[in-house]
Amino acid sequence: MENLMEKIISLSKRRGFVFQSSEIYGGFSSCYDYGPLGVELKNNIKKAWWSEMTRFHEGIVGLDASILMSPKVWEASGHLTAGFADELVECKKCHHRFKKDLLEKNKCSDCGGDLTVPKKFNLMMKTFAGPVEDEATVTYLRAETCQGIYMNFLNVMQSMRLKIPFGIAQIGKAFRNEITPKDFIFRTREFEQMEMQWFCNPKDADKLFEYWLKERINWYLKLGIKKENIRVKETPKKELAHYAKRAVDIEYKFPFGWKEIEGVHNRGDWDLSNHAKHSGQNLKYEDPSSAGASAGKYYPYIIETSAGVDRSLFTFLCESYQEVRGGRTETTESAKEIEVVLKLHKSLAPIKVAVLPLVKNKPEITKKAQDIYSTLKIHFVCQYDEVGSIGRRYRRQDEVATPYCITVDFDTLEKDDVTLRDRDTMKQERVEIKGLADYLKAKLEK
Repeated sequence: MENLMEKIISLSKRRGFVFQSSEIYGGFSSCYDYGPLGVELKNNIKKAWWSEMTRFHEGIVGLDASILMSPKVWEASGHLTAGFADELVECKKCHHRFKKDLLEKNKCSDCGGDLTVPKKFNLMMKTFAGPVEDEATVTYLRAETCQGIYMNFLNVMQSMRLKIPFGIAQIGKAFRNEITPKDFIFRTREFEQMEMQWFCNPKDADKLFEYWLKERINWYLKLGIKKENIRVKETPKKELAHYAKRAVDIEYKFPFGWKEIEGVHNRGDWDLSNHAKHSGQNLKYEDPSSAGASAGKYYPYIIETSAGVDRSLFTFLCESYQEVRGGRTETTESAKEIEVVLKLHKSLAPIKVAVLPLVKNKPEITKKAQDIYSTLKIHFVCQYDEVGSIGRRYRRQDEVATPYCITVDFDTLEKDDVTLRDRDTMKQERVEIKGLADYLKAKLEK
């Protein structure tokens, strides 16, 4: 679809999904605010992921670790060394800065000017914890959420009486001082991660890697991503991160090309063994079935699944965006008029049900519609709309992915039922008001 990127960005602002941060001051680069519908969509994505991990899989528990941690954590993890740094180049002519590995040629991509010699640029965001800004109070905003999980490996295992294998899931903010953030909310300096760390016996790591890779792909497919728009990309051994034994990217076909939306990694025992060495704590797991035997003590291998909330949201918006040229509503003024429909999965849709009085100049109809809205909003995220023609209101709900619209009309007053319209099929049916909430629950759970 031509200019899909621009259309997604325009819709996101116009309908309250995503706004530019600090917009009234000219905006703040690479930072975005989620509007009323955006935060509902974001919460639904996180809820779907959390349910998938903690309800539909055995042996996974949750955690919410602090964003600020001891700087020693980042020293031990390697984030404060050259290993967590990008090569920065600057154009001598226009002074724009770029990540070296994103440039196709050894020239400025903006003006064609010559570039400076690459310099290492650490991605950690530095801050101070305390009233005095000196070296003793330096700390960092976390660059990834997984380190908080490793810090609590023993705490979680002991408090929950867990045995290997088990997983720890976490959703939280992370921060990276990206040199060239771009592509709307795809690459930003502040982002949210959904990570699960699966601790296992080293001998089982390979088969568990394949299991989790398959499970994570299936999660996207279940939520409406087409098979042809998703693929896996194996990272060559020579390009693996220092901690990784294997890494596979799950990629989506964005308007700007195939890009990563989630990584599945075999991190080996690097994390726990390294933190044990730096902290002096014993982080080995002792297999209760091999008590006293040295073979029964080992550092668990970690299979990591790491997804971005923001990238997932962008993915679902791109996948669900459709344009229909006329014909979806009876009041379309022209057959050439383009109608936008977001065909988001029902579980992700920000608004589940819209209540629409057929006309707004009949108090008995609007009163009935408001009563129905008041009843339903206890159960679902609902919207009441009486502005404009009924066709226009249908279109507004289609644009924001509302699965079902309820129209209250003159027949409602006589028969105590309503018209229920399906977003995807546009089929309409009469449903009795009594039992309407239960009927909608059943349809939304299909």
